[in-house]
Amino acid sequence: MARLLESEDERLTTVGLLMESASGLRRVFQRRISTESSLSSQSFDVLIRLARTPGGELRMSELAAQTSLTPSGLTRSIDRLQEQGLVVRRVCPEDRRGAFAVLTEDGQAVMDRAIPVHVEHINELLHHKEEEILEV
Repeated sequence: MARLLESEDERLTTVGLLMESASGLRRVFQRRISTESSLSSQSFDVLIRLARTPGGELRMSELAAQTSLTPSGLTRSIDRLQEQGLVVRRVCPEDRRGAFAVLTEDGQAVMDRAIPVHVEHINELLHHKEEEILEV
């Protein structure tokens, strides 16, 4: 009987719906980002975090945690962005084993164009959902 009660726990439903919503939003945003910028969704995910961080830099370990990329996945992503001139790596002066990913001027310029498009898409989605709610 305890198993049945646990499976009916509304917290499970709430968390499940939250995860489904996040996944659905990610798919919607990925499509728009891919079609309206030269960035992959993964690159956008990395660059937006750098662009919104004071100084435009984060430790690689912090960036990996924020993007849910593995350390090796982030390294490959930063390698690609560095080849495009959008980021550089900077050695951490206090801990030479650590490194920072730093947004370049070109990277900032790309994000200066991409972020307003992304915000407009967010506004469209929220306005559309607001209209649906008002219709009900």
